[in-house]
Amino acid sequence: MDIFTSDKPSRLASSDWFTGRVWQDAVIEAPEPARVRALRVTFEPGARTAWHTHPLGQTLHVLSGVGLVGLRGAAPRVIRAGDTVWIPPGEEHWHGATADTMMCHLAIQESLDGSVAEWLEHVSDKDFARAPD
Repeated sequence: MDIFTSDKPSRLASSDWFTGRVWQDAVIEAPEPARVRALRVTFEPGARTAWHTHPLGQTLHVLSGVGLVGLRGAAPRVIRAGDTVWIPPGEEHWHGATADTMMCHLAIQESLDGSVAEWLEHVSDKDFARAPD
């Protein structure tokens, strides 16, 4: 058994994959043969991921605030504290805070051949501003 202490500092997410200020706190990166990876991700208002996919899917559980999750070709959907979202493998999507509210979620995904995500282009301001369903 391992206990991973919570004394690691939060880190600012890379602008290669995020727009705006996004903070990440590692929860678990399980050693092989386990594949689970989890992060607590806090998005400042207007911040969001780039478009991306996950080889084995992703679960998002909203811890606080109000956010958006978008699929390619569809209006984003609103997500709130307590909501859980399942994104199937290979589905192009993005997620982040609304324009005026922070959002924090737990992001859980599994690694396949050392990869948890394939990053694509940044979400445009037009796609972000599209009226939610």
